[in-house]
Amino acid sequence: MCGIVGYIGHRNSIPILIEGLKRLEYRGYDSAGLGIIRENACTVIKQEGKVSQLEDKIEKEKISSPLGIAHTRWATHGVPNEINAHPHVNSSGKLCLVHNGIIENYAVLKIGLQKQGYEFYSETDTEVLVKLIDTFLKMKNNLFDAVRFALNKVEGTYGIAVTSADEPDKIVVAKKGSPLVIGIGDDENFIASDVNALIAHTSQVVYLEDGEIAAVYNNKFEAKTIEDEEIEKEIQQVAFDIEDISKGEFPHFMLKEIMEQPGSVKNSFRGRLLFEEGSSKLGGLQGYEDRISQSRRIIICACGTSWHAALVAEYMIEQFARIPVEVEYASEFRYRNPVLTPEDTCIFISQSGETADTLAAMKEAKRRGALVLGVCNVVGSSIARESEAGVYIHAGPEIGVASTKAFTSQLVVLALITVLIARRRHMSIIDGQNILRELDLIPGKIAEILQQNDKIKEIAQNFINAKNFLYLGRGYNFPVALEGALKLKEISYIHAEGYPAAEMKHGPIALIDNNMPSVFITPKDSVYEKVISNIEEVKARNGKILAIACTSDDKIDSLVDYAIKIPDTMRIFMPLLTVIPLQLLAYHIAVGKGLNVDQPRNLAKSVTVE
Repeated sequence: MCGIVGYIGHRNSIPILIEGLKRLEYRGYDSAGLGIIRENACTVIKQEGKVSQLEDKIEKEKISSPLGIAHTRWATHGVPNEINAHPHVNSSGKLCLVHNGIIENYAVLKIGLQKQGYEFYSETDTEVLVKLIDTFLKMKNNLFDAVRFALNKVEGTYGIAVTSADEPDKIVVAKKGSPLVIGIGDDENFIASDVNALIAHTSQVVYLEDGEIAAVYNNKFEAKTIEDEEIEKEIQQVAFDIEDISKGEFPHFMLKEIMEQPGSVKNSFRGRLLFEEGSSKLGGLQGYEDRISQSRRIIICACGTSWHAALVAEYMIEQFARIPVEVEYASEFRYRNPVLTPEDTCIFISQSGETADTLAAMKEAKRRGALVLGVCNVVGSSIARESEAGVYIHAGPEIGVASTKAFTSQLVVLALITVLIARRRHMSIIDGQNILRELDLIPGKIAEILQQNDKIKEIAQNFINAKNFLYLGRGYNFPVALEGALKLKEISYIHAEGYPAAEMKHGPIALIDNNMPSVFITPKDSVYEKVISNIEEVKARNGKILAIACTSDDKIDSLVDYAIKIPDTMRIFMPLLTVIPLQLLAYHIAVGKGLNVDQPRNLAKSVTVE
């Protein structure tokens, strides 16, 4: 959620810090600040609101420094205001800290520090941490050791960057449960909570693991564990560049990412289709194929949009591989004492690979002996490193907070996993080949739907003033109904609910009137006539109806107010097509309301705290 940026080198750090913070704005935040070392002290400037407001405030100060740290805060402890914003400092003003995560035992630590005479001015757990470090700094007279000893007293999660005016040659960073990366430059180094903040300056990075601490100088870095064990860190190459995280000709990242889906879907299966064998090749699962296919059951854990992808995967795997599947909210999984055995396979899905709840659930499953697989987008992320095996979705950087192309790429990868398992069980080579051939056509079919963007924009204008929406689908398209409703909620702030269409009579039909639009997902499948009956029931109650239907469906137009047509495909791939109009619908409704679709209120791209 929160963002960290740091710089040490030969340039003025302030423009670099501000640029980095702007590249992290998509993560969500409510205040921002930076701290630099100058004149043997820490100069801290903070501002509630946007980074641009912080930038305006800094310009009036006319200051510079070759070392600085900066932060965007998403409030957890304490309301969003300038006092609670980061960085926080010690009593002398020489020690400066920014922090992502939550210090769970901060209240106990705070009482002990107050007994030592420390005063506190904010409501944050972070101020407790910087003053805890200060106590050890007085004993150790060494910033690195002071941070290391303090972190051994801490319970919770953190990604931190610390500077001291008495040691202006370094930034000390550490990680546990919240991402942190070091960027390697020429006589300058960078730190950030997200590679996106660094990519304009370097493509050489070092990922910190949980329990690691590093001193970052302008020309080197030194890493240890917080238990004081020496470690060697590998420098890795970032696989994308600055163009990949720019909007280009599009007004919003979200629209750009929706429009990128023919390419991102193709990238997700590129080089992975074995047409002759009717199977898939997933290098990240090599050596685990038999164990997965022989699983007693498969449990899939995720949050938000990734959870909806997991629901689709449940249909896929049970239909084709005939293995029982359970889909769990990652946020609930480890708190209900789940029954797991070494015969179970657990799949954890996360776009960022840093989702705190999903990461915690993964660690619990690993502890209980289940096979742990990760499905994520960000190379080098925590979930990718923690999993025993896994698959990258290769959707490319996704900046818009409301996930679009990551969802469709997740569906592709989950379909490839399904085929891989099913072919090792009882799926015939002919069936496998048919599925792969159809998947190969999906990017072109998505492109066809995207050509209706103007039509969908026109339809969206009729719903800008709606207060509530109902999304209805069956089978594979029930999770798509949930996803369509989520997209609308996230960016337009219109209340929306997704339901299985057959459940409408069990409650939601009471809400239907001419002010309550209903979106029906109605492909021509085995339950088509059942869904048509549901449409008739809404129509009889004067409800406004928008249908997502197949191009071959001539019947639907006379039954609904608006229809968006999509190409026919196999049931397993229908969610890849039906979700596209729903993404565009949500986007155009939100834009029509004048809202910031890339940075919706109260939301963050990567949820790194529970």
